[in-house]
Amino acid sequence: MHAVRLHAFGPAENLVYEEVPDLTPGPGQVRIAVAASGVHLVDTVLRQGPVPDAPHFPVPELPTVPGREVAGTVDAVGEGVDAAWLGRRVAAHLGMVPGGYGTQAVTGEEKLHALPDGLPFDRAVALLGTGRMTMGVLRFTEIAAGDTVLVLAAAGGIGSLLVQYARHRGATVVGAAGGPAKVAVVKDLGADLAVDYDAPGWADEIRAALGDRPVKHLFEGVGGDRGHAALALLAPGGTHVCYGYAATGTDAAGHVAPSPEEQAALGITSVTALGPTLFARIGGQENMRLLEEESFAQAASGVLVPLVQRFPLAEAARAHRALETRATTGKVVLVSP
Repeated sequence: MHAVRLHAFGPAENLVYEEVPDLTPGPGQVRIAVAASGVHLVDTVLRQGPVPDAPHFPVPELPTVPGREVAGTVDAVGEGVDAAWLGRRVAAHLGMVPGGYGTQAVTGEEKLHALPDGLPFDRAVALLGTGRMTMGVLRFTEIAAGDTVLVLAAAGGIGSLLVQYARHRGATVVGAAGGPAKVAVVKDLGADLAVDYDAPGWADEIRAALGDRPVKHLFEGVGGDRGHAALALLAPGGTHVCYGYAATGTDAAGHVAPSPEEQAALGITSVTALGPTLFARIGGQENMRLLEEESFAQAASGVLVPLVQRFPLAEAARAHRALETRATTGKVVLVSP
């Protein structure tokens, strides 16, 4: 088999595509011939080494094969596994272990999702980590018909799914993204208003179109200046849901987290849909699979159609660089040869 391995923490160039021994499934496990592997922003963080004061980022032992989201076909089963899985199209989130960036992956039978024939592998991968995070984020507020929703990074993996879901709920959707190409993507997703948050005065553009403080639900995974500008658009009684701070990398200081006093002054509620807070909302980390199932159900009903940007598996380093520089649209997926 071939895999992308990391032998030393550091830049994207440290990801090396190489031949490694085939994997063998143990008791209760299956081996997947991987067709598509998901790439997450967390992967780029872990590639650089230990993250201070961030124990929820499990730093792997080296050498390691990054990645935790795979889709493909079961080609071997271990002891005690139902042989009916052989030849089945599946997707699986590997959990808190690496191993996704390869042409083979091994995981427990209990982690498998059987895929319908009409669902491509690359989209199935997007319904795992990215889809389940979207379902988790939505647990923190209730979107109703007629609400106004603002989504930052609306052309990204999670943002694009949030736009689609809010449209499905009958909300007025404003999507903000960086650059004309991404704004065009947001328009194609069905946003009622799409703005370029790299352009000066983008928040004023929203106010001019919808009025002062028009937003009831703000979904914000960017942080920094854009996050602060968006926060000022929230109406009294509105909800700010933060699920990341992509603009500042791993720097939690870039996370827009208004104090209780600031929330009271603005008349808003701010929640952080990350780590322990998310786990508590869904009843524990062991229930993350429930969010995956919700994600697949929303896709099966036509509500969610994941956007994907594909890179060859051998070009994982290029995929990481693109993701780190915010030069991607939708979910980043590595495609096996």
